[in-house]
Amino acid sequence: MLATFAACGTAGNMEKGESETKNHNKQTNIKNMEKSKKVYIAGGCFWGMEDLFRKQKGVLDTEVGYIGGENKNPTYRNHPGHAEGIAITYDTTETSFKEILDYFYRIHNPTTVDRQGNDRGSSYRSAIFYQNDEEKKIAEEVIGIVDNSKRWDGKVVTKLEPYVEFWPAEEEHQDYLLKHPGGYTCHYERFGTFLDK
Repeated sequence: MLATFAACGTAGNMEKGESETKNHNKQTNIKNMEKSKKVYIAGGCFWGMEDLFRKQKGVLDTEVGYIGGENKNPTYRNHPGHAEGIAITYDTTETSFKEILDYFYRIHNPTTVDRQGNDRGSSYRSAIFYQNDEEKKIAEEVIGIVDNSKRWDGKVVTKLEPYVEFWPAEEEHQDYLLKHPGGYTCHYERFGTFLDK
């Protein structure tokens, strides 16, 4: 990821005051934590995933990290088997697990095995780390909806993996595209919602 900064795309320009707005929102969102849940997903480089999700309605907080791998305390240089993932804290009165997955399938290509844009390897796999049977069932339902839509050229290859532990990434990776506007990303909105409203 650090060595490839070309071809896949660039982040849009950061709007004026966006950094200040995020800090204000984090303070405001602390009040909503009692109505919150977390979701853990992976869909390629975590920089672009975080940048898009943090702007979504009902998202209280985002954190990038490593998940689903072999070692404890993984780092960017040493995370065998771990995916570059994102922990999303959301307000259950404003959004749902299903709606978050809907957006997930709109911003990354779920039909490529271990690849997003220029990034290749299991670190960049598409995965949902479900925390209970209900989340697994919803994930399977959404995958079926996405496949049946035929919007993607291939079948969804997202792995459904049981959640075990999430390890936050190093500070330089948190909010990376806020710190480096125009930095590398291959994530963008490709479609409108897959869900019937």
